[in-house]
Amino acid sequence: MADPLLDAIENLSHFHREHEKFYAQHPRQQAVDLQRHSRSLAALADRWSAVTAEALDALNPYEGSPDLNSSDATQLDGILFMEGEGEPVEITRIKRDLRTIGDDSIETGTWLADAMDATWDAATMLLAYPQLADLLGDRHRIIANDRQAASMSALAGRSLHRAAELLDHIDFTPAGLRADLTADRTAVSYLYSAVELIDHAADLLSDSAGLVHDNEPRWRRFHDRICSITSPPE
Repeated sequence: MADPLLDAIENLSHFHREHEKFYAQHPRQQAVDLQRHSRSLAALADRWSAVTAEALDALNPYEGSPDLNSSDATQLDGILFMEGEGEPVEITRIKRDLRTIGDDSIETGTWLADAMDATWDAATMLLAYPQLADLLGDRHRIIANDRQAASMSALAGRSLHRAAELLDHIDFTPAGLRADLTADRTAVSYLYSAVELIDHAADLLSDSAGLVHDNEPRWRRFHDRICSITSPPE
């Protein structure tokens, strides 16, 4: 006789196992992008920590600014300061990326946390099936891993939002930077702090993907067992 609850569990174990394959790798891709941005910003901070700010007597507004540019930042993210331009568009894009990934991470983490809290409570129904007794540790470990990954994702998002806010406190125009670099060099301090937050967010996202990836063999064992119960060999 068919068991509607087991059928629902089989459905969940199939589709959510497939869903997690995406989240076992996508956050790591995001982490790589964030690490690239971090390296670019750190390269600028290193450069500006010691450089003597001096405007170029440029004949063309698109001439690069020797005192402000870092070859590493230019190669990694295309960041190029030009004498007749304002904030480099690549800096604007980095700030946008931080906010976009931050929004996505918070949204994902919030949804997943709510889903796993509900799933943990619902998993008590599995205790009524002796055929699953040896796999209940696996199933609860999946939920626990996902719940932990949710918290890490949300924290990464908050860190990225704060990093973007730190960058907003820097005047990235050539004139603004030179004024700062001939005074207290606060831009350098803001940059290094933003880099720390971005690096931590990247680590959190990468580690969250590792937790989800750790679920795969547990999902396989659990799903195979459910299928053997709902569709036993004749």
